[in-house]
Amino acid sequence: MRIPLAAPEVTDADIEEVVRVLRSGRLSLGPRLAAFEGACAAYLGVEDAVAVNSGTSGLHLCLLALGIGEGDEVVTPSFSFAASATCLLQVGAVPVFTDIDPDTLCLDPERIEEAITPRTRAILVVHVFGRPAPMAAIGRIAARHGLRVIEDACEAFGATTGGRRVGTIGDAGVFAFYPNKQITTAEGGLIVARDPAIAARVRRLRNQGRDPSAGWFDHVELGYSYRLSELHCALGLSQLQRIEGILERRESIAREYDRQLSRVPGLVLPAHAAPEDRPSWLTYVLRLGDAFSREDRDNVLAEMGSRGIECGRYFAPIHLQPLFRGRPRNGDLRLPVSERVADRALALPFFHGITAAQVEEVCDNLASLVAARAARRGR
Repeated sequence: MRIPLAAPEVTDADIEEVVRVLRSGRLSLGPRLAAFEGACAAYLGVEDAVAVNSGTSGLHLCLLALGIGEGDEVVTPSFSFAASATCLLQVGAVPVFTDIDPDTLCLDPERIEEAITPRTRAILVVHVFGRPAPMAAIGRIAARHGLRVIEDACEAFGATTGGRRVGTIGDAGVFAFYPNKQITTAEGGLIVARDPAIAARVRRLRNQGRDPSAGWFDHVELGYSYRLSELHCALGLSQLQRIEGILERRESIAREYDRQLSRVPGLVLPAHAAPEDRPSWLTYVLRLGDAFSREDRDNVLAEMGSRGIECGRYFAPIHLQPLFRGRPRNGDLRLPVSERVADRALALPFFHGITAAQVEEVCDNLASLVAARAARRGR
């Protein structure tokens, strides 16, 4: 594709930091890991942070550390990447999917309470596309019912709501640093927890169940090989130094898309954030209006691709995936907002290095294709 959907920004300084680790001979569980965890904790305003090899691993470990297990119900959105639900299956828990707010695309608080039963143990919140979920309202619901709150902030590193970083508000939060994220470690994730005991257990679980005070061959519980290498941490440390500039650049790209596409009939642009929120733009996802169909969206996506412009469809609702059909609390579940949004959503190319000319080309092509689809169907 001439214009990719996403592309990591890796500078000469990033490369030099990784090469320095290679030359050191210390490739795992070394000083870069401690430095990266400390730098992330400082940026997020928390006491401790635990680096792991992916956001998915982080979600898995949070559930284990919080004691979520067999038969426990966890309320979570279906409009999300599958890992926010497959992590529940990994511990034997039951995902209870609820619908989203049509503007924020995050969990709708009004739908959460309807899904709670005596078996509900937690709410797994997803900050979709870097947009802060309504944490104050969700926190009140959790407090009323004695539920844990886990934040999937894998798409939202750097976002804030009410002056606090998302991912640091619930009982535990998870971030991810895949190459399409705001900063990348190539592969990697990060866990923060309100209770130091939870953070300590996560640190033990990520390293084969070893207690840091015990020997290398002493395992105190069942653990996993979820460590993050020194190479990944060195890259993350280098990228973290320019996080604010990255967030500002991504914000400016989103605003330029807004400016150019606001005059295109038939498009629903991302809603403006609440005054107390600062999104951390992962990607720019708009959708075709309700007068269009999934077929229209798919046609536009394919035509953009044929012109060398890579777009994506975000997300396929999890409750409709083959893995989840027929599972407890799913059955014939219908989530009209999630399904309607998913049928019409279109992610546009979005990355630090996209140029003004490329944004204009994306917008011009999208506008012409939407107009052609509307004309063809007599809209």
